[in-house]
Amino acid sequence: MCGISGWFDIAGERVPDRAQVKAMNDALIHRGPDGEGFYFGPGVAFGHRRLAIIDLVTGDQPMFSADGATCITFNGEIFNFRELRQELELKGHRFRTASDTEVILHAWREWGRACAQHLHGQFAFALWDSKQKTLFLARDRLGEKPLYYSYLPDKTLIFGSELKALQRHHGLPRAIDPCAVEEFFALGYIADPRTIYKDVFKLPAGTTLTLVRGRAPVLEPYWDAVPTDAHSVSFDDAAAALLSRLGAATQKQLVADVPVGAFLSGGTDSSAVMALMAKARSEPVSCFTIGFDNPEFDERSYAAEVARRYGGQQFVEAMTGQETASVELLPGVFDEPFGDSSALPTLHVTRLARRHVKVALSGDAGDELFAGYRRYAFHAREQAMRNLVPDAVRRPVFGLLGRIYPQLDWAPRAFRARQTFLELSQDAVHGYFHNLSVTGDELRNQLFSPDLKAALQGYRASDLIAHYMAKAPTDDPVGQAQYVDLKTWLVGDILTKVDRTSMASSLEVRVPMLDHTFVEWALGLPHRFKYANGQGKRVLKRALEPILPHDLLYRPKKGFSVPLSQWFSGTFGTAFRKNIADPNHGLAACGYFDAQTIDRLLSQHQSGLRDHARVLWLLWMFQRFVEREDNSATMPVTAIA
Repeated sequence: MCGISGWFDIAGERVPDRAQVKAMNDALIHRGPDGEGFYFGPGVAFGHRRLAIIDLVTGDQPMFSADGATCITFNGEIFNFRELRQELELKGHRFRTASDTEVILHAWREWGRACAQHLHGQFAFALWDSKQKTLFLARDRLGEKPLYYSYLPDKTLIFGSELKALQRHHGLPRAIDPCAVEEFFALGYIADPRTIYKDVFKLPAGTTLTLVRGRAPVLEPYWDAVPTDAHSVSFDDAAAALLSRLGAATQKQLVADVPVGAFLSGGTDSSAVMALMAKARSEPVSCFTIGFDNPEFDERSYAAEVARRYGGQQFVEAMTGQETASVELLPGVFDEPFGDSSALPTLHVTRLARRHVKVALSGDAGDELFAGYRRYAFHAREQAMRNLVPDAVRRPVFGLLGRIYPQLDWAPRAFRARQTFLELSQDAVHGYFHNLSVTGDELRNQLFSPDLKAALQGYRASDLIAHYMAKAPTDDPVGQAQYVDLKTWLVGDILTKVDRTSMASSLEVRVPMLDHTFVEWALGLPHRFKYANGQGKRVLKRALEPILPHDLLYRPKKGFSVPLSQWFSGTFGTAFRKNIADPNHGLAACGYFDAQTIDRLLSQHQSGLRDHARVLWLLWMFQRFVEREDNSATMPVTAIA
């Protein structure tokens, strides 16, 4: 994995500011501590930080074509680069290195903008073709690797692997996007293509951006999360095919010239990847586990069982809730507000892994592909109820029940009927949004200041969910929810969390289940194979029965989460109150929030009256972001774009 950055003159061929480009590139040193490189040409500049994984000797970047006309700066891995090389050689292309980077240069020469469709892997790259005067940016299909860009007022474009590279540019507009604040507090992250800044964007997953001087930019999707033709196979045949396909995807992602290990949480998906790695290799697999002192969240015993079964060399650490120093690191890791508290153990496990390996495989995406999240079961049952009860009855009756039923935050979801009643009073889109949102509309309305609510101009994060629900290539409610999650939650939360925390530790992470051919195949399975009778991951669990313990596969799901409620009742709550106590700094000064509401939320949580841990975490993360901004302490809410 690497870090890339660059500058492009849209209007002409001005001389690049070398010091400015170097400053942007230096911000990404953690993504590539093994070396740096630059290209400066008329009206264009590329920077590169290298984390050497494949072709350690001749893979330096930026890399040029043999005639010097094309240059590339590339972050990622192309897993089918050897097959592509053979195909291109048959077409007359000649190679000078053994790297996957050079394959992209030749793919551009052969297929032009369609080259991304031929690449299998995780990638983000920028390519400059001096003959065609074309800058071409591309991001992988599922969004495993990030790419940020911004059009500056001086008619130039800057880009980089992380927001911090763009933040180093003195010309970057830093007006806060109020819609991003809404998304962050509703969803816990800021969804693509939006960022916290109005004038900075994430290149969407599966999309390319082409810029030719004198022409309008072309933002063009080249892939979507749609299924292949539905498979007419039996359940057991599908399970056997799944195991074979996942094994092949895992083996393909073991290609590296450096040590490769695995994350092993003790859950189904990471255990599957660990087991398939062990079957594909002769040497023991190094695996890395984070546990918790709280037994309700701790899965170390299951991870240890899998490690013993496959002779893995396991490295284990535990978290206690005293890791406030690590919390303070997170804003610098993500550069914009990011609210998934599991980023904390993820940061710890990536640090643990980096002490032993340079690449680690992860089990992410099993829940999205095979309907493993509990919210899918709730959504399916609620949608069945919507279909049975006429709207004229359903909306007022369940709306009233939702308003009068007590708020039982500390109870299991099955006993928190108020949330179910509120979801049933809404349509499918808003019901699912209510199901997955961190803070509901009512709480955000209390939390946001009048000026912030006015600046939103009617935008709600539920609009994003409605957009993707309408695009879903299925009428099945669980399939629609999966599509929404693949387009929003997976890329905006899960993959962002893994990329930033791993790159902060200079560790490359690969996700076998996101091999796009495996994704397309999995999406094409009948919905009943993935979800039935309130149970998700049916076919995945059946597929894994030969290689994993039965009690691991069929125990209640925990997920890689932290005991946040408990921690905010203790050390975290004390640290948070200290951080917000000064009225001249942070949340109180920025003008976005109602200070009395914040104090009430913390007091109710620490007294045990309500569980506000998730929204308190969001506030803490936002406050630390605001304090990092150069002028945020005095920025009035009217400065929100």
